[in-house]
Amino acid sequence: MTREIIRVEPLSTYLENWKAPTSAVTRSGDTVYVSGFPPFDPDTGEVAAGASIERQTELVLEQMKLCLETAGSSLANVLKCNVYCTSVEKFAAVNVIYARYFPQDPPARIFVCVPAWPGPFDIEMDCVATL
Repeated sequence: MTREIIRVEPLSTYLENWKAPTSAVTRSGDTVYVSGFPPFDPDTGEVAAGASIERQTELVLEQMKLCLETAGSSLANVLKCNVYCTSVEKFAAVNVIYARYFPQDPPARIFVCVPAWPGPFDIEMDCVATL
């Protein structure tokens, strides 16, 4: 199978500005792999520093949705989602927002606590989906 790199604007440009050596989305056959993103503020292209965990979660999930749709998929086709967060104490707040984006039959998921990120944010998510 071939591997196709899919640019997702403005996210691909945001990653380039961060000097992150990654692609927003990679597609192979009927499988879509979405990279994790910090919660970029769509108005500035910068990390939404100081935003609540609820707002950061919304931003990350909106970015995931954009990536999936650009690749020809959708949130409904997500098979597995990985959630990385700086505190287990934010678990309940993240779940409230997450449940809005996956209201029925949510995908498989993990929630992993990480000590820190290379920026002022608390959450990142990636996923694998089908077309």
